[in-house]
Amino acid sequence: MAAPAAESVAVESATSAAVRDGFAELERQQQLLATCTRLYQQLTEHFSTLERRLSARSETLRTKRRFLDVRTSRRLEALRRREVSIDGSVSLALSQLDSLANSAAAGTGSSSDSDAAGIAEGLRSLCASMDSAGFFTFVVARRKEVDALRSELPDALKRCVDPARFVMDAVSEVFPVDKRAVRSPTDLAWACVLILEAVVPALADPDPKIGVARPMVPQAARDRARRMAREWKDAAERKGGVEGAKPPDAHAFLQHVATFAVAEKEDKELYRRIVVSFSWRRQMPRLALTLGLEDEMDDIIEELITKGQQLDAVNFACEAGLQEKFPPVPLLKAYLEDSNKISSNSDNLNTSTGQSGINANKKEQSALRAVIKCVEDRKLEAEFPLEDLRERLEELEKAKTEKKKAASSSSSSGSSGPANKRIRASNGGPMPPAKAGRLTDYTGTPSSPATTNTATTTATFVRSPSHASYGTASPYSYDRPAAHPLYCGQNTLAMREPYAYHPSEVSSVGLGMSYPSPPMTYPAYAGYSNGLGCYSNAMAPTFHHQAYYR
Repeated sequence: MAAPAAESVAVESATSAAVRDGFAELERQQQLLATCTRLYQQLTEHFSTLERRLSARSETLRTKRRFLDVRTSRRLEALRRREVSIDGSVSLALSQLDSLANSAAAGTGSSSDSDAAGIAEGLRSLCASMDSAGFFTFVVARRKEVDALRSELPDALKRCVDPARFVMDAVSEVFPVDKRAVRSPTDLAWACVLILEAVVPALADPDPKIGVARPMVPQAARDRARRMAREWKDAAERKGGVEGAKPPDAHAFLQHVATFAVAEKEDKELYRRIVVSFSWRRQMPRLALTLGLEDEMDDIIEELITKGQQLDAVNFACEAGLQEKFPPVPLLKAYLEDSNKISSNSDNLNTSTGQSGINANKKEQSALRAVIKCVEDRKLEAEFPLEDLRERLEELEKAKTEKKKAASSSSSSGSSGPANKRIRASNGGPMPPAKAGRLTDYTGTPSSPATTNTATTTATFVRSPSHASYGTASPYSYDRPAAHPLYCGQNTLAMREPYAYHPSEVSSVGLGMSYPSPPMTYPAYAGYSNGLGCYSNAMAPTFHHQAYYR
């Protein structure tokens, strides 16, 4: 009986062990399946992300390819059209030269004064005679009439036989480097920019279908323009880089390159640096496109936004047609918010100067005017109404006017009255100078001018008395009391020590006491007849040392 029982126990134990092993294997297989499932999900998500990225990149590349295909086809078509139109353009140019020659021959018999004939006639006469030096002098002398010059120059420059050579001769004295012996006036880059902008229509192809897309610049003139551009770049690099150039000079360089179509591919990065550095100038967006930076306009706009130049970013986006990617309205609102933050922060730092309110007013007015100008120039009134901005601008201007009136009235009222005038003493002595209270020996004797100049470090400033100083014999007919404990009872070193305290601490060091009231027997000063000498308020004044610090 014992053997079968032992066998049954062994069988049961073996069976239970096998069952435990089976369950353990099942759990292990279950964990393995869960791990594989999790890994599969992770891999599925990873490959799905890669597929989406590849799809987006492929779509971007397809879009760029379509854009490049369209642009390439347009440029090829323009090249074919230019090639076909060469003969016609040459014929038109020759006919224009003949007409200019005929008009010049017809006008040789009549001499007209440029100044008397006005700006238009003066410019036409100088351009027809190819007087480049006189032309540049004529333009520089009429800077105040720049609007009239801008409107008359394009038509006048069309009368030149060779506009490219004429313009380069005109500006060669100050561009690319200033060669004048006496640089007066100092800055003439504005005239170079004005002339280089105005000559673009004169250089345009006579074919109206091509126009300014093909400047009619002879090869010799184009080579000269390239040399001038290289000379400017070298001079700018010697001075520390194009970023340190003056804005008008950098603008003149870019306009020169664009006008004569001498842009170089290797200089694109240089053009981009100049455009970003001086993006606030009105012509920069147009020049950027003319110089071949249309592919980099997105990056330029993003860089301007990062720098906080949202207003410039709006101008670039509108010029490049990127309003959908860079909406103007949010950028304009961000510009106004940033301007308010900057003005408030700077005013918090300058509250002690008393000009914080005026500075905030000016900064807010400048920001509002800039936004209004941008909206009007870019025709964004429908998207960004200007009524609120104009009302706010009127309020600021009204507040500024009221502050000026209040300041003028207070200054005029404060300056009236005899209290601020220095009165000649009644004893016939000389009128004390404005700085008569500057003493160096603390004895009451005014120092000589030489002493005052050489002893500046030890001079003490006291109130200029309206009568003789305390250290001299009194001209008044009363017996003064014994020496004042603060003036006659201390030596020079003791006198200097209290003046080292700050005015707010004067009262704590014993300087708050007043002079003893003078007796009422002062002789009357000239012009004062109240019986109190130089005092006209019927009360003897009390002088405090604190007043000397004010």
